[in-house]
Amino acid sequence: MNPIDNPYTPGAGTPPPELAGREPILKQAETSIARATKGRNAKSLLLLGLRGVGKTVLLNRIEEMADAAGCQTAIFEADPDKPLPDLITQQLYRVLLKLDRMKRAGNEITRAFQLLRGFASVFKVRMDEIEFGVSSRAVTGDLALDLPDLFLAVAEAARSRSTTVVILIDEVQYISRQDLSALIMALHRISQRGLPLIFFGAGLPQMAKLAGDTKSYAERLFDYLEIDRLDAASARAALTEPARRESVSYHDEALEIILEATGRYPFFLQMWGSYAWQVAPASPITAEHARIATGRAVADLDRGLFKVRLERLTERQQTYARALAGLGPEPASSTEVADALGISVKQAAPIRDELIKKGMAYSPRRGRIAFTIPRFDEYLRRKLG
Repeated sequence: MNPIDNPYTPGAGTPPPELAGREPILKQAETSIARATKGRNAKSLLLLGLRGVGKTVLLNRIEEMADAAGCQTAIFEADPDKPLPDLITQQLYRVLLKLDRMKRAGNEITRAFQLLRGFASVFKVRMDEIEFGVSSRAVTGDLALDLPDLFLAVAEAARSRSTTVVILIDEVQYISRQDLSALIMALHRISQRGLPLIFFGAGLPQMAKLAGDTKSYAERLFDYLEIDRLDAASARAALTEPARRESVSYHDEALEIILEATGRYPFFLQMWGSYAWQVAPASPITAEHARIATGRAVADLDRGLFKVRLERLTERQQTYARALAGLGPEPASSTEVADALGISVKQAAPIRDELIKKGMAYSPRRGRIAFTIPRFDEYLRRKLG
């Protein structure tokens, strides 16, 4: 079929042509934004799930919803090599510029700019747009004190302009524990004051525990939404609806093959759908087309995503990952992995923690370990074989 008409979008964070099965999540986000805008208590949301379930797509869609509702948005991705002040200062500066353009009376915006300049200066954030003067005396250099004050100033400026600030952070698990504590404290202060600022984050499953361990009240501050693979009906819709709009159909057996091969993970559905479109000379897409597409998609993952992820690991981390994969597709116990490596659990623990910090693994429950990337274990077993 014509490659120009291929409707599938197998990219990182690329919105699919059919965002199936996520309506309840988007509705909850919409409600939270509306409540914050009306000055009512609104819980911040954390979208948690494995890689490939569409967390980034949802976060971007929530940003679009917030923009459409007249909110001022700040969206960025956490970086393990950058502290939170470096990442958030530029975004808040842009928000304040937008608020300033509304040209309404009040000194809240001036105070917010002053605090932001002092914040950037004290935390040594490089920003060409900000002219550094003498640091604000209100800025202490302690992020746990300064970030809440900065959030309050920005939120008060937004309230004076009858709008809401929406902060969205992807890959939240990469925020350091100290910075995460300050972020939670800042959001807690906002919640206590009922100010129009709300937070949406997306990260790997371990974020719920990390947040709870950092601040006990985080369990009440956030709604944790588990983003999982799609149910069967939504997975079929993700494949069939884009094709239907191009007057292309699937045989039922072809759909079953793809749903089984992809595990119904949204990213894989887009990849398999794209290859099925390439393979089929015309409608309908048959079981044979689906089988060929599976072979090509797996080969693509092996030489692309999986290979790149493996190469990011050190030699000892790769050894641990291979031992974990060798135990099968289900989460393994830390003891089982240590036994497979021929070392003690105590010796294996630091390597396990390194994999978790790199976002390659997570602990689905106490004492268990699993990969964050679906099918990565199969790739390692193929390499082992």
